[in-house]
Amino acid sequence: MSAVGTPEKISSLQNPRIKQLVKLRDRRPRDEAGVFLVEGYREIRRALEKKIALHELYFSPSWFLGVNEPALLDAAEKAGAQLFELSAEAFAKIAYRERPDGLLAVAPQWQRALTDLALPANPFLLVVEAIEKPGNLGTILRSADAAGCDAVIVCDPVTDIFNPNVVRASTGVLFSVPLVVSASPTVHAWLTAQGVRTIATTPAAKEIYSDVNLLGPLAVVMGSEQYGLSEFWLKNADLPVRIPMAGQADSLNVAMATMITLFEARRQRAGPSLPG
Repeated sequence: MSAVGTPEKISSLQNPRIKQLVKLRDRRPRDEAGVFLVEGYREIRRALEKKIALHELYFSPSWFLGVNEPALLDAAEKAGAQLFELSAEAFAKIAYRERPDGLLAVAPQWQRALTDLALPANPFLLVVEAIEKPGNLGTILRSADAAGCDAVIVCDPVTDIFNPNVVRASTGVLFSVPLVVSASPTVHAWLTAQGVRTIATTPAAKEIYSDVNLLGPLAVVMGSEQYGLSEFWLKNADLPVRIPMAGQADSLNVAMATMITLFEARRQRAGPSLPG
């Protein structure tokens, strides 16, 4: 770690910084401070790759899992992050992972509006409504990234997009997929104005998702784990579709259903055109 300076060392569990980091697991302190936590080598690396201006980076060599951590610390410090070296016990106190890897950063929250999205000529979007579980939202972000979505729009959120478990489950994709939070009517009006067709997934639909044309400007709309899509989206989406179920289960986990639908759209959009 030759290029890194001499960071402040913290071993006391009563240190004010340790106490503040523990508080940042909760939404209100995060929102009041305008920051959130990013734990893990991969997540922090992706934040740095996307030029996220990390405020602080806390590390504990006792917990390191590999040999690349010093280079990451060097990159973070050069990008402006303040470094702090923690004892193994102090890091265990601030970590929210069962088996931490000795790296945790504090990043600034951001606010992005629909009008900030620079859509391509043939946009492919994902809209999710009232997702309740942070792990599901993080997994959905990973699927959106893997399927090549141009943006993810979170409507009427129940869970905070900056929840540590969203960051963790997304493996840092939170930083690479443009993400907007807005109200459903606002999103629908904006999509309509942009000429984007909306496909709403619901078990009550007649059309099967793989039988419909998913080409052209498209937004796939997914509902909450417990209630599915709201009446607003069921009434206002351009086309309802369903995923056929062969067994006794009447629904899939929302993250799984999202992945299935997105990758069907990806398959169609990468291949020959389907008839209208």
